[in-house]
Amino acid sequence: MPSTTAAAGRAKRGPASNGRPLVVVESPAKAKTIAGFLGSGFVVESSIGHIRDLPRNAADVPAAMKGEAWARLGVDVDNGFKPLYVVSADKKQQVAKLKALLKDASELYLATDEDREGESIAWHLLEVLNPRVPVKRMVFHEITKAAIEHAVDNSRELDRRLVDAQETRRILDRLYGYEVSPVLWKKVMPKLSAGRVQSVATRVLVERERARMRFNTAGYWDLEGTFDGPRPDANGVTSFEATLVSVDGRRVATGKDYGEDGRLKSEAVAALDEAAARALTAALVSADFSVRTVEEKPFKRSPYPPFMTSTLQQEAGRKLRFSAQRAMSIAQRLYENGYITYMRTDSTTLSETALTAARAQARSLYGDAYVPAQPRQYLKKVKSAQEAHEAIRPAGDTFRTPDQVARELGTDELRLYELIWKRTVASQMTDATGQSMQVRLGARAASGTDAEFAASGKVITFPGFLRAYVEGADDPDAELEDREVRLPPLTAGDPLTVAGIEAKGHTTQPPPRYTEASLVKALEEMGVGRPSTYASIIGTVQDRGYVWKKGTALIPSFIAFAVIGLLEQHFDKLVDYNFTASLEDDLDEIANGRGDAGEYLQRFYFGDGADGLKAMVSEHLGEIDAREVNSITVGQDADGNDLVVRVGRYGPYLQRGDDRASVPEDLPPDELTLAKIEELLSAPSGDRALGTHPELGLEVVAKAGRYGPYVTTVVPEGTKAEPRTASLFKDMSLDTIDLDAAVKLLTLPRVVGVDPADGAEVIASNGRYGPYIKKAADFRSLDAEDQLFTITIDEALAIYSQPKQRRGQRAAAAPPLKELGSDPVSEKPIVVKEGRFGPYVTDGETNASLRKEDSIESITTERAAELIADRRARGSATPRKAVRRAPAKKAAAKKAAAKKPVAKKPPAKAPSPKKG
Repeated sequence: MPSTTAAAGRAKRGPASNGRPLVVVESPAKAKTIAGFLGSGFVVESSIGHIRDLPRNAADVPAAMKGEAWARLGVDVDNGFKPLYVVSADKKQQVAKLKALLKDASELYLATDEDREGESIAWHLLEVLNPRVPVKRMVFHEITKAAIEHAVDNSRELDRRLVDAQETRRILDRLYGYEVSPVLWKKVMPKLSAGRVQSVATRVLVERERARMRFNTAGYWDLEGTFDGPRPDANGVTSFEATLVSVDGRRVATGKDYGEDGRLKSEAVAALDEAAARALTAALVSADFSVRTVEEKPFKRSPYPPFMTSTLQQEAGRKLRFSAQRAMSIAQRLYENGYITYMRTDSTTLSETALTAARAQARSLYGDAYVPAQPRQYLKKVKSAQEAHEAIRPAGDTFRTPDQVARELGTDELRLYELIWKRTVASQMTDATGQSMQVRLGARAASGTDAEFAASGKVITFPGFLRAYVEGADDPDAELEDREVRLPPLTAGDPLTVAGIEAKGHTTQPPPRYTEASLVKALEEMGVGRPSTYASIIGTVQDRGYVWKKGTALIPSFIAFAVIGLLEQHFDKLVDYNFTASLEDDLDEIANGRGDAGEYLQRFYFGDGADGLKAMVSEHLGEIDAREVNSITVGQDADGNDLVVRVGRYGPYLQRGDDRASVPEDLPPDELTLAKIEELLSAPSGDRALGTHPELGLEVVAKAGRYGPYVTTVVPEGTKAEPRTASLFKDMSLDTIDLDAAVKLLTLPRVVGVDPADGAEVIASNGRYGPYIKKAADFRSLDAEDQLFTITIDEALAIYSQPKQRRGQRAAAAPPLKELGSDPVSEKPIVVKEGRFGPYVTDGETNASLRKEDSIESITTERAAELIADRRARGSATPRKAVRRAPAKKAAAKKAAAKKPVAKKPPAKAPSPKKG
């Protein structure tokens, strides 16, 4: 894949400079922290993430390459999978800044993260900056003074194998997404996407929801009793609780004995109904109970390994209620500011320094008895572990306690740091030990029925690591294994007194929905994807409308059902769990130098005939029935009619014959029961047929929509024509609007006229926030909705002749909510403002909304710069004020656009496509 030899050679031959070394990292926050450690002898600058990538859209393709058929794809599949890399428009300014700094630099340190993505960023920097000074790869796993100084003194060469693996992954994901996503656009709906890992993650959620939809609840009963023993414990307690486990030697059925059809899996167990349970309760109240067996044995629990990326996401979700994305965002800030080690790691290994620090802290906090004689080594890694990083731990040779950093960190940062600190220290502590007791007790009722109850207890004799840390559970109602349950002293034959027996009814529960934590765990166990990508994957499937959250549960939408149904039927290999996991193994082989990137991509894309991605898409596209894949059968009514959910252009709807009803957006698929379906189908739709449009010949209907009432034309199903729609005015009603008024509304937006000064059309339209006129990109509000039909071009131009003002009271612009420091890229002051959709930060050029984890009170300059940089990388959300540029800059931009881009050389070992 990418060749670094030429660039390295250029660097060695370049003239030496008397300037300072230039250190390039990914983020402004990281740059600021490292600059503080290195001092004035170094220049530290950020690339603000990736500076170069495959084209995101047609606009990204350079003019000189637009004639190439493969340029939009960004990969020349017929020429060794040669990629086309472009520097995105929002990064050109930063690249120019880096090049200017490099001119005065004595050497270049590429200090991006020590993983495949970081190695790839470093390689792209090397290719774009074309340095004429010595180049060194600087790596570290924590941002502390000692670690940074060590990294400067112990640089290495760029690792081509890691770059190969990352680039292969990028090309693979591009081919997958660009070949399969258009199938979804044509057969399901526009703006959907398919992805190598996101589609598999969506399938996991859909399969769990299908299981919940198939599930039939079963009811079962048991008995719970309270008994008093003959001897009290040290606290004077004699009572304990026990549960019925067998009747006449047959085990009593529990929830796990029932299948998803609501029936018992085996007849060997005894199932109690309510009548039998209550009758047995009455018979046992006066029976003579005694202890039948007592089994005691010691137990030992070892501490959990230190965090890696996936386990941190899981535990942060369970204990702190953080989403995976929020946990990783906070962890990144902690890393970049020198509080923890690198947060993207598959390893549970601790360095000798960390082992010493953790043991010393455990000893000082809890005493010698809590620290084992030898350090604990956690060498096991997850399947296909990526790089040899350390586990996630507090940074430094000695660990700072949460109390020591409390004043430096925000609330969320402190909570996550404390979690990491506790887990790390606990991992080097002694085992927890204790004694467990299993008791069986029983009696024979007057009716002759023999009933046996069971009780279990656990006493922790030495807490060990539990003094520092107890792992959470996915089910908040589940009893933690580490909790003590004390029983009074009991021996076989002891008589017992019945304090009370109660019949308890239960119902079986469907398999639980995945949370972010449990989904991460499932994907990791399957070997699908990388833990470092899980947060973005979970975010992507929500952004695409495949998944939504109810509390912490991830619920797939009916759109996801349609997409996964299509992929399972026609591209089953692409969503096969084992196949997707094997792709990670192949990428690991490339990273280890044992696999060839070109041969791998050739096999994946072209394969052996029908096995390749290209053949799969071309052969299956024509045979996919769009109506079939968008139809999900959810049952039959009493008359045997099929009940179907169809995914239409405007969302899912129910259909039974000619009857239709919209499916509420917040209704989980498993709650679409027969009773709910009948309710939806029998409810009045609220739609009113107003008549036929006199010009279009289409039926006009008044409807109640998400954003209020509106009128629309009904377009025949199967046609590509878009219906006309228009919102009702505020003084109109669904119950009274007539055809004439609806037809008049459907004339909007209306062309008012043309501005003779510039030839631009002025258009009147009604929007979500009221009536307005528009000329090019200049919007002006109107005072009343009726003006949409009456305003003339002269009146519109009179409005445009006035200075633009705010809507409403035409008040002056509101002052900022908070003033921060300067943005490191634009070097302009950052302020926090209140916007239509909530608070946001801006440097006057780019706006970025605050995230859920951010607050106006806690936002820092570094965090604001990070949000702006992220928004800038995704495409700037700029203020309305036009930004004027000097003519010289425009000319320079045109000159740069005219330069012919250089596509990267094909992989050194890439085979010719003819070799198949």
